[in-house]
Amino acid sequence: MVTDTPWETDKVYTKYTLWFIYACIIYSIIGFTWGALMGGIADFRYFVDHRMHGNLIVRAHTHINLLGWVEMAIFAALYYVVPRLVRRPIYSLKLVKWHFWVHNFGLIGMVVFFSAAGYLGGSASVTSTPSEVEHIVKPILATMGIFGTLVLLANFIWAYNLFRTCSGWEKN
Repeated sequence: MVTDTPWETDKVYTKYTLWFIYACIIYSIIGFTWGALMGGIADFRYFVDHRMHGNLIVRAHTHINLLGWVEMAIFAALYYVVPRLVRRPIYSLKLVKWHFWVHNFGLIGMVVFFSAAGYLGGSASVTSTPSEVEHIVKPILATMGIFGTLVLLANFIWAYNLFRTCSGWEKN
């Protein structure tokens, strides 16, 4: 039996696990509110449903829910459960920290740029041609893609950290 139980003594490990939970709560409130506003305000609903690229605002809402609310809850749960399951500390607390910050930075960037592209594209579609609207939206979506890549990188960091934590568990 392993006597080193960092989940009981390591305040930084506990703090970051809780930060994933806090982020989950914050993102869920944002996502739920956003969804209620899109559904409840007729002009907003019309904008996202009928304007060119207005649906990108729905994608921002979807990502805040999936990558913010759901993923953060899963990350927190697995950071809590896995070390106890394999009876060993997390492979790298430094990677937990990197995971948290890179994921949040990437997600916020994705949501901001999805929303900006949706708003600017939808607003421009009233007076501009589709090719002019595309010209406006294309670089914004490219920037959003960079932030999406950060989220993907954060997920790889998480997967690697958990894999290394689990590897060799039978030796305990």
